Amino acid sequence: MASVAATPTRTPNGPGPGEASASFPTVASDPGPREPEEEGEEEPAEIHLCVLWNSGYLGIAYYDTSDSTIHFMPDAPDHESLKLLQRVLDEIDPRSVVTSAKQDENMTRFLGKLASQEHREPKRPEIIFLPSVDFGLEISKQRLLSGNYSFLPDSMTTTEKILFLSSIIPFDCLLMVRALGGLLKFLGRRRIGVELEDYNVSVPILGFKKFVLTNLVSIDQDTYSVLQIFKSESHPSVYKVASGLKEGLSLFGILNRCRCKWGEKLLRLWFTRPTQDLGELNSRLDVIQFFLLPQNLDMAQMLHRLLGHIKNVPLILKRMTLSHTKVSDWQVLYKTVYSALGLRDACRSLPQSIQLFRDIAQEFSDDLHRIASLIGKVVDFEGSLAENRFTVLPNIDPEIDEKKRRLMGLPSFLTEVARKELENLDSRIPSCSVIYIPLIGFLLSIPRLPSMVETSDFEIEGLDFMFLSEEKLHYRSARTKELDALLGDLHCDIRDQETLLMHQLQCQVLARAAVLTRVLDLASRLDVLLALASAARDYSYSRPRYSPRLLGVRIQNGRHPLMELCARTFVPNSAECGGDAGRVKVITGPNSSGKSIYLKQVGLITFMALVGSFVPAEEAEIGAVDAIFTRIHSCESISLGLSTFMIDLNQVAKAVNNATERSLVLVDEFGKGTNTVDGLALLAAVIRHWLALGPMCPHIFVATNFLSLVQLQLLPRGPLVQYLTMETCEDGDDLVFFYQVCEGVARASHASHTAAQAGLPEKLIARGKQVSDLIRSGKPIKPVKELLKEKQMENCQTLVDKFLKLDLEDPSLDLDIFMSQEVLPAATTIL
Repeated sequence: MASVAATPTRTPNGPGPGEASASFPTVASDPGPREPEEEGEEEPAEIHLCVLWNSGYLGIAYYDTSDSTIHFMPDAPDHESLKLLQRVLDEIDPRSVVTSAKQDENMTRFLGKLASQEHREPKRPEIIFLPSVDFGLEISKQRLLSGNYSFLPDSMTTTEKILFLSSIIPFDCLLMVRALGGLLKFLGRRRIGVELEDYNVSVPILGFKKFVLTNLVSIDQDTYSVLQIFKSESHPSVYKVASGLKEGLSLFGILNRCRCKWGEKLLRLWFTRPTQDLGELNSRLDVIQFFLLPQNLDMAQMLHRLLGHIKNVPLILKRMTLSHTKVSDWQVLYKTVYSALGLRDACRSLPQSIQLFRDIAQEFSDDLHRIASLIGKVVDFEGSLAENRFTVLPNIDPEIDEKKRRLMGLPSFLTEVARKELENLDSRIPSCSVIYIPLIGFLLSIPRLPSMVETSDFEIEGLDFMFLSEEKLHYRSARTKELDALLGDLHCDIRDQETLLMHQLQCQVLARAAVLTRVLDLASRLDVLLALASAARDYSYSRPRYSPRLLGVRIQNGRHPLMELCARTFVPNSAECGGDAGRVKVITGPNSSGKSIYLKQVGLITFMALVGSFVPAEEAEIGAVDAIFTRIHSCESISLGLSTFMIDLNQVAKAVNNATERSLVLVDEFGKGTNTVDGLALLAAVIRHWLALGPMCPHIFVATNFLSLVQLQLLPRGPLVQYLTMETCEDGDDLVFFYQVCEGVARASHASHTAAQAGLPEKLIARGKQVSDLIRSGKPIKPVKELLKEKQMENCQTLVDKFLKLDLEDPSLDLDIFMSQEVLPAATTIL
């Protein structure tokens, strides 16, 4: 409420020193700069997938609420088991799956299995069937071409719109077009993201993006877990226990040094999509290698600082399409655009032979400067923060400036009006004020007199009573009515005109949404590669080489990227599994000698190379690897309803059924979950199955403590099998680990040494050794006489103590009962 009050005396004066004679509703604000908290307000992202399968081909499209973008995959061949569709589902994890009610038997069976996967709760997707007519080709094309897309200028003609969309969407992929049409129908029916908006507000679509799954390396969730590529932990903050997980000690955790949220998102995407595309991998490595040069360190740090200002542009654009833009959004967008211009200027000074630098220099167009210039010239950030609404700078709109001048001049003017009103009032009224209330207008306010008790007492001749508030009576007078007619509702008029300007500015920004989306794509890519370069510099990683003709990997002095951070010293090891010789490597060695770490090390180095990262090794040559399979740890879960050994079998079965001659298979201690003989037999059978494939055998690393596998010669002799062991040395009763891989076979598991390290009593360890020796020699196992005698003496002493406690003079004592209940039962353990 704005008001001007005359003093309690009959002489109205202006405001005293330091007082405001008129004030308007404001929001207290910190005069210093502050960072808008737009990042924490984003709703959880959801993905809605539409899929069609016909005649062996798959058409897929999905909508991602995180960036309001539709992604589509061109028609791709798929097997009747729909393995490609399963791969897509595993990768994007959709909230709902939309398809036609008219489906063939294979798709029906697949969707039935998907809906019955109880262990996937609460992530099990909702299956939605739409009538087949909603997926018609012509109606789908019509939906696509008639859609309301904010990234298209309003000035575009229908023909230009068709040509533009045809340059993005391959309309010759008929299944994909039908899937897009069905997806648009579903979005319009469910009104995803705009459920509470007016019905004329459509679902925001900020762009179309193509995605493909070709040349990707197959890695299942078990492998991601056991190699600790990702590892989620409960957040330590009590405020985020219910909502949040944080990244634990994982490969993603140590490499994620991204400065912007979308860089982190892209890094996670690269980790879930390791690729065999050598051109893409080498382009990533070229950027990393450039920033690792000492002379480019300052440039890398400067770019990293700029990337910290690249914020969630898709969320802001989505709010603009819904007219929900906040003051902080303009501030964030302004900083983002100016940071993008800084990135462009910096990349123009870098070698244009590197594709990423060339793309940023060319595609960060002058539209960015136009956006930044418009926002900087129009938006009054200080005033907007103070009033918590969009306000414009002076000299933008003369009409708004004039109304603001009137509003600013109201205090002195209203003081004069209040003085004249006071002259015409009853002499009993000591003071009055003229106030301005937005949406109501100008009112005359006088203090309530003691004589004014009833409502009828409020009536004053020539004044219209309005309301009583805080012992102040508010009236309309002839002068206040004249002010309403002369000045109008200044506050609301200014707000309305500034809102109109904001809408026009939003239209200008949305018309250039394509360049903003491209900015986010390229900036997030640069952010990821700078993060990988920083990690490579700190951890002394080296650049891998790719050899398409090599089926396997060659690693010289490789290191486990996580273990080397936790251990005081780490012993590097080499690995070579290229060519036909030694495709199956059987690794034996004592417990705790480093077999599992070696297997994981090989898997992690291969994985890092396949996402375009430098690797922890002196040298690494990566061949055409199409998949990584593991059986290292059992991912036990009650919800699966499977035993530990059954989970092990499922993991091995997945490798047996899907591994090719270009796959890497890591198997650790398979068979230990069941009877020793049965486990050994299964392990030997699985290895022999792969060996029987000859040159088509995958590259396999098997770590085992089943020394009988070698001693009983359960595997055939030949060049395909190579035996490795972890080097150790016995120093008296101590066992020294060198953690070095060498050729050969371990002579014993040295389980007793590991048991001593675990703190088991020496007597138990000695007895364990004795029993083990008896089993190996085929001799019967007898109880230990010393232990037996010691037990007999304890039992005798217990019986004597009971006898001495008897009172033989007690008439109620029955010796027969004592003999039958105490002496005779104890005799069996004494004699």
